[in-house]
Amino acid sequence: MESAPIRLEGVNHHFGSGNLRKQILHDISVEIRRGEIVIVTGPSGSGKTTMLTLIGALRSAQDGSVRVLGEELRSASPRTLQKVRRDIGYIFQAHNLLDALSATQNVMLSLLLDRVGKRDARKRAEEWLHAVGLGERLEHHPSQLSGGQRQRVAIARALAGSPRIVLADEPTASLDKQSGREVVDLMQDLARKQGVTVLLVTHDNRILDIADRIVHLEDGRLMTFTEHVTANTQHMMDMLARNNRKGDLERAIADASAEALPALLEQATKSAEEFLRVTELAQDDVFQSMFEEVLAAFTRRFGELLGVERASIFLVDRVRRELWLKVAQEEGGRAVDVRMPIDRGVAGRVATTGRTLRIDDAYSSPLFNPEVDRETGFQTKAILCVPIANRRGEVFAVAQILNKRNGRPFDEADEARFADFARGIAPVLEGWARMAAAEAARSGRPS
Repeated sequence: MESAPIRLEGVNHHFGSGNLRKQILHDISVEIRRGEIVIVTGPSGSGKTTMLTLIGALRSAQDGSVRVLGEELRSASPRTLQKVRRDIGYIFQAHNLLDALSATQNVMLSLLLDRVGKRDARKRAEEWLHAVGLGERLEHHPSQLSGGQRQRVAIARALAGSPRIVLADEPTASLDKQSGREVVDLMQDLARKQGVTVLLVTHDNRILDIADRIVHLEDGRLMTFTEHVTANTQHMMDMLARNNRKGDLERAIADASAEALPALLEQATKSAEEFLRVTELAQDDVFQSMFEEVLAAFTRRFGELLGVERASIFLVDRVRRELWLKVAQEEGGRAVDVRMPIDRGVAGRVATTGRTLRIDDAYSSPLFNPEVDRETGFQTKAILCVPIANRRGEVFAVAQILNKRNGRPFDEADEARFADFARGIAPVLEGWARMAAAEAARSGRPS
């Protein structure tokens, strides 16, 4: 049986001595298999980069065992360390590019040092620069490239050498969403097709989905991601409960300006994305209830900022072919929580087609059901309804606002702002939808 390319056992590491001695890693033991993608998370200063440099034979191991590609690195000879380094692709936050060389020459240099022929080195360098989206920048020097482009040159350099292991420290930090996704997709392709082992340190929640496994470093101690989130759940929920009892959180949302609201939403989104990684938490009724309150507060506040009379969110239940009205302003002192067929009404049309609908006069639209107004006593005039898509691009919810308070119909600017709100709230709402579905499955109730 092939041994794991990376195996750490009882690794401790410190910097300084005497009164200045500080232990960075505590009893780290982990095994990473061939072709596996492992992401390491943790706060700054937790020891992530130190662990990466020990595995990469760039720092001497002090205590414990660090075996990489079958070689013990603790007390290893310079020749052994050099041999291991040749099979590792390094992607660190510092690009370490030579400005005297072009992008192609920077990538070629690492290949030439590995005794690859000049013609083959140029061919491989150009292929990898095309792969990372720099096909039109082959002869540009680092000073002529943006920070994100320089990072992509460094990534191409790391991957061009056909490494058996890729060690990456915040590889998407200076990249936009699309470029970051393209880069991690390349790594995932290498892992799947060529059996390359990838160990990646990141704070970027957008790329967690590529991981086969996520581990977390906290104060130099390694734990699984599930253990990390579970350990902090009660504290987080107690904090939310205290805030909700005091009304601090809801007041912060209710008082937020148009400029401040996205920041609050982003904060909630990051928490939601972290919780999505741990399905056990989907069954927590308390957390789900608090989530609903926060989401409702965001929706109400956005409706106020747009100057509308009603703001609602529907979840799409495709199994039962229903829309579930889950967030709505109170009608006559009672919360609205109803279901309706997915093939009816304005929201149903948006849910099934995935297209935004803007209606100036509700009563002139065949999609609008006047019976709703007769039951609630509300008079609908103008409607703006937008789809909310999940990470796979599927519409799983619909957001709707009714009647501008100034009496005017909704315009393109309203549509753009509301669409931005829908995109921003999607990760939070997706997490909530999953929790609702998991709780329904656990209890035997329809989701």
